[in-house]
Amino acid sequence: MNENRILEMRGIDKTFPGVRALQGVDFSLNAGEIHALMGENGAGKSTLIKVLTGVYTKDGGTISLKDTGEVQIHSPQDAQKFGISTVYQEITLCPNLTVAENMYIGRGEGSLTNWKKMNADAAKLLASLDIPAKATQQLASCSIAVQQMVAIARAVDMECKVLILDEPTSSLDEQEVEKLFGLMRDLKARGVGIIFVTHFLDQVYEVCDKITVLRDGQLVGEYEIKDLPRVQLVAKMLGKEMDDLSDIKGEQGGYHGDDAGEDVFEATGLQSDAGIKPFDFHIRKGEVNGFTGLLGSGRSECVRAIFGADRVLQGTTKMHGKPVKIAKPVDAMKNGIAYLPEDRKVDGIVGDLSVRDNIILALQVLTGFFKPFSKAQANAFADEYIKKLNIKTASADTPIKSLSGGNQQKVILARWLLMHPEYLILDEPTRGIDVGTKVDIQKLVLELASEGMSVTFISSETDEMLRTCSRLVVMRDRKVVGELSGEDLTQNKIMSTIAGGESKA
Repeated sequence: MNENRILEMRGIDKTFPGVRALQGVDFSLNAGEIHALMGENGAGKSTLIKVLTGVYTKDGGTISLKDTGEVQIHSPQDAQKFGISTVYQEITLCPNLTVAENMYIGRGEGSLTNWKKMNADAAKLLASLDIPAKATQQLASCSIAVQQMVAIARAVDMECKVLILDEPTSSLDEQEVEKLFGLMRDLKARGVGIIFVTHFLDQVYEVCDKITVLRDGQLVGEYEIKDLPRVQLVAKMLGKEMDDLSDIKGEQGGYHGDDAGEDVFEATGLQSDAGIKPFDFHIRKGEVNGFTGLLGSGRSECVRAIFGADRVLQGTTKMHGKPVKIAKPVDAMKNGIAYLPEDRKVDGIVGDLSVRDNIILALQVLTGFFKPFSKAQANAFADEYIKKLNIKTASADTPIKSLSGGNQQKVILARWLLMHPEYLILDEPTRGIDVGTKVDIQKLVLELASEGMSVTFISSETDEMLRTCSRLVVMRDRKVVGELSGEDLTQNKIMSTIAGGESKA
């Protein structure tokens, strides 16, 4: 281990039932370095962090620390003992206690705690790190950014050598991010090694020295920030190389709407409480368009704002040119908008209900629960869509939780198609399902568009977006940064638009 290196992970393996989450991954960290750990969803970032912090036990490989050599980390307590601390996106402190109590909780002498000394020590540490909080104020009265700084101060006081910041900026505004970066630079100057896990490209290039990229549980590479332009980082995360891609065109051709056709839905200056910047959006009759960008870019938040699934703070919406108010999902449904959410387990299926009951759920909500469908009606609806979408189930009475992921997805799709919406939003409709079912859903989307339905399609797989969409809205760091159509609809153009700001790198 070179003399400046404080952490070295070599050949780390971790397998869960049916999934090899990490395959021979290497990672190293120097003292006084801010090192970004990057990768899309499922790349292995969280697993690697949890192995390092003792939440998971590795199946293979070694972890070595400066002055200690190879170590075995079996618990978060072990990690802490070795000087490894983590500050998570969700604050894990106690909001009802004071700042000082949170900094020293679990380390005092119970009833013998010297409160005066504890408050004085806390005040001194807060001042040395330039954290704008008083030792005696209740933590709940501090902003989220300051609460995170207090969590970092606690880690620093416990003499951490390795500080892991896991998505620390996702709930912060720009000014709060700057304060946090100031603290990170201060700790870097003190020799602390920082592992920074984030989805925000601009932040990586503003504060980091190095980047390690993971993809599909494997190491893509470790890079000096100056040697990896943004566009190359995007390419490495997505597994595509620039200028080494053939354009993908839909075999179906599809019907993407007459350019002169009317806008079915239009949003102006739309903003929700999910942190996206105000955006404009429109979709024509029979058009398939989509939102694209890296994970965390704001794709899902945009469509959730359109559907009223997140609280809308400002902006106007129109259907067929007439103003409509969409404050909650039922308003969207009444206006002919349907939405298949990204997380079908949390927002989609009702596991204990039958396939039939899951299919009729949205239409029953619109009709009203005081006017239930007859058994014959419900069976007719279910049978029609089980056949239409080729849903593999023993019967309509089968509990949906016993179906495969792909068939669960088809049931939720059936639920929304039963409403005969004018505008259908599909967020990651093919994630985690087999290739055959993916193709079925892609073909169905193009078929629906050819019948005049408007569809917004979101997928992490750029190939899939190019196969199905005729226009793409490009997102980066929670804001719209471009719109592509026609000849510009290529992998290279998407990646260079996502990367943006190349001159800043």
